[in-house]
Amino acid sequence: MIKSYEELLTMSKECTALLDTKYTGADGKRHVVLCGGTGCLSSNSKEIKAKFEKLIEKNGLQDKVTVNLVGCFGFCSQGPFVKIYPEDTLYRMVSLDDVDEIVQSDLIEGEVVERLLYVDPATRQKVTKQEDINFYKKQIRIALHGCGSINPEDIRESIGAGAFQGLAKALKMDRQEVINEVLNSGLRGRGGGGFPTGRKWQFAFAQPEGQKYVVCNGDEGDPGAFMDRSILEGNPLAVIEGMMIAGYAIGAQDGYFYVRAEYPIAVNRLKLAIKQAEELGLIGDNILGSGFNFRGHLRLGAGAFVCGEETALLNSIEGLRGMPRPRPPFPAVKGLWGCPTIVNNVETLACVPYILRNGFEIFACHGSEGSKGSKVFALGGKINNVGLVEVPMGTTLRELIYDIGGGIPNGKKFKAIQTGGPSGGCLTEADLDAEIDFDNLVAKGSMMGSGGAIVMDEDNCMVDVAKFYMEFICDESCGKCSPCRIGTKRMLEYLTKICEGNATMDDLKALEELAENVRNNSLCALGQTAPNPILSTLSHFRDEYIAHIVDKKCPAHVCKNLMKYEINPDKCIGCGLCERQCPVAAIEKTDYIAPFHKLPSRSIDAKKCVKCGLCIASCKFKAIFKN
Repeated sequence: MIKSYEELLTMSKECTALLDTKYTGADGKRHVVLCGGTGCLSSNSKEIKAKFEKLIEKNGLQDKVTVNLVGCFGFCSQGPFVKIYPEDTLYRMVSLDDVDEIVQSDLIEGEVVERLLYVDPATRQKVTKQEDINFYKKQIRIALHGCGSINPEDIRESIGAGAFQGLAKALKMDRQEVINEVLNSGLRGRGGGGFPTGRKWQFAFAQPEGQKYVVCNGDEGDPGAFMDRSILEGNPLAVIEGMMIAGYAIGAQDGYFYVRAEYPIAVNRLKLAIKQAEELGLIGDNILGSGFNFRGHLRLGAGAFVCGEETALLNSIEGLRGMPRPRPPFPAVKGLWGCPTIVNNVETLACVPYILRNGFEIFACHGSEGSKGSKVFALGGKINNVGLVEVPMGTTLRELIYDIGGGIPNGKKFKAIQTGGPSGGCLTEADLDAEIDFDNLVAKGSMMGSGGAIVMDEDNCMVDVAKFYMEFICDESCGKCSPCRIGTKRMLEYLTKICEGNATMDDLKALEELAENVRNNSLCALGQTAPNPILSTLSHFRDEYIAHIVDKKCPAHVCKNLMKYEINPDKCIGCGLCERQCPVAAIEKTDYIAPFHKLPSRSIDAKKCVKCGLCIASCKFKAIFKN
């Protein structure tokens, strides 16, 4: 049990030395770490770890090599990862079949397995160390501190990486001083709204003494987003510590983690971290002898997107249906069970220990004037380097997409990036040099959101993209207010008509008017931001809407009702492979034989064709095309 600041300091020094030993090999051992994030675990990372352990035992290396899992490395498109300390050698895309070679060549013979190293696409040079890969060079680790380097299931490694140092510092300060530290840091809520975190704490602190709560919003629901999940999986104690600092600042003794049940790894690691902290006396009564009491509770969400809205989330914790409450009163005044409550998302709370531990000046030196610190993005879609990135605020979209993301695959042209998920909007090539911060993205018709960033290329239809997000919103609307419940359904109907080629220009005008009405009259942020994908695509890609309506064509050849598959008879050699692949017998022989070819070419019956794409995939001569 740790009962005082001095005891924490002593344990912290011991744990730091333990962690340094792992990185430097000062104990004479090699240390193998594997990515234990959801993505790599789904690609057999756990089985790879088990095979390492088996081979290490078989070769009598138990006293010379350790193996454990760490959090997400971030570079998801190159996983599963294996890193070996102290050399810091990083192997990517490791499979079960590769383990034998790594053990024999690297662990036994000391020879790097060259074929498993990352190859820089520009120089074609092999890279052995993580920090030398371009994907990582422009990143910083604040919210992701410890992720990818510490074992999230071993509290000693977390303490060695600085856990509870921020809390220890906060407990020596006046509560208002703690709030001032967060205010001066410029930290804004990373859940999407961007409200100044210190101001939210100030409102709750100003309420009369009594029962207060801190709630961690881990209900991450944006399509393609996995920032909060990765933080909870990689360093749950950072979030716990942030919640405890917030609790001390406002006078709360209870905190609730609201995490969706679809995140079982994050949930289990969070439970384990709370248990280990309780066993050390770092959660409970009289923490570090300061008189501060705090307990953490866990609640699982059923996956409703609307519960990402803070008042709907509070209803869900109370056992009520997840529907938003009218505001005011705001949760900081009347929240969980009618008591003052602050709701911060995972990433926001993960930044708090860093601020207290290092001082607000260190945090505020990163970022732009109105948006300090860093932001974590889940970078996905049509991008070479898919993964989790943390960049300083003020980084440009061009740097994010091309320097860190590695550009667009297959030489395709960049078309747009959707930030903010279903609540955000699309930014185009004209915005590539725009700096990423809360206010700048809103000014350009999008928003930061929780950090989803989906890249699209020339093959994406922007009307179809808007339809995809509207389908999601319709499914996730709680139905409490009519503008959202009915309006989103009607907007989806208009988008469907456009994609099917059945709409008129009057429908487009009605869609635009309806989008404005839904935005202005919905009860909560879900409905208020639901039209954003429509309005932003209309703003930047109106010509695509008009092409669907007037020309009855989809320029990107995505909307099935507006395209047909055709065969170029001069390219077709008559092999018949497409004909054999067609599931509906829509391809037949013609009488035409192209010059230099001996067999009759094929044609496609547009009435029978279901546009499955199997014919294009099977044709080796690129004779089949969409029109």
